[in-house]
Amino acid sequence: MVLTSYNQVSIPSFMYGTAWKKEATTSLVIQAVEAGFRAIDTANQLIHYDEARVGDALEHLAQRGISRNQLFLQTKFTPLHGQDHRLPYDRKAGLAEQVRQSFASSLDHLRTDYLDSYVLHGPYSRRGLSLEDWEVWAAIESFYEAGQTKMIGVSNVSAEQLTLLCERAKHKPMVVQNRCYAALGWDKSVREICRRHGIIYQGFSLLTANRAVLIDHRIRSMTARYQATPAQLVFRFAMQVGMLPLTGTTNPEHMKEDLLSDRFTLSEEDVRQIESIGDS
Repeated sequence: MVLTSYNQVSIPSFMYGTAWKKEATTSLVIQAVEAGFRAIDTANQLIHYDEARVGDALEHLAQRGISRNQLFLQTKFTPLHGQDHRLPYDRKAGLAEQVRQSFASSLDHLRTDYLDSYVLHGPYSRRGLSLEDWEVWAAIESFYEAGQTKMIGVSNVSAEQLTLLCERAKHKPMVVQNRCYAALGWDKSVREICRRHGIIYQGFSLLTANRAVLIDHRIRSMTARYQATPAQLVFRFAMQVGMLPLTGTTNPEHMKEDLLSDRFTLSEEDVRQIESIGDS
């Protein structure tokens, strides 16, 4: 199963996230792909990711017969405020040059000459979009126009900021990746903008940000009816409301279980129940 954005590029309907994996990144990416994941998310940000070790995994997988063109690779440009001292660009360079240096570094880390998706890790401003945001977005758009990435997107974005991008950018985002809290309506306002514009919404921290949901009595009752785990129910809910979920599990059995989340369909009533859990 795949999801397709407004520019007619498709992404596998489940993505494996590589944040916080450190030295285990290579082995975990190999395990995830061997379990069945075909979309991998990373970032050129050594505080939370190890993009080069993702590249090591891809090299191992190619030797095992899983080639680059069988995988969807997404990475990110992380602004200075999201980095530590280990920068993938010159801090004194102009913003557009920082983006170019980071992009080139990502291609090198991932042993590829193109990306499937390139994402701004987060706007420079908490509210609105600054001159810095527009300069960086224009640099990201240039990679799309040159055919170096098939999609471009933004992460950690508010509804207000996404609206501005959709209204004023030369190329509006094709993907949005946000942390998704049940207590905040599962990011419904941002998801609605994505739905209207044909943007693929990627939800992360669906489990870790919603631990109360996993133990809610309504979820517990559904596990028996659907013969599914709480995690599978949340992932299936996400899919049915139009999200592309990410999982970052380090457990090989959970990788396989997560990929089975599409083997059942929640009733409309159960979708509404899960959607309302954060309101109660």
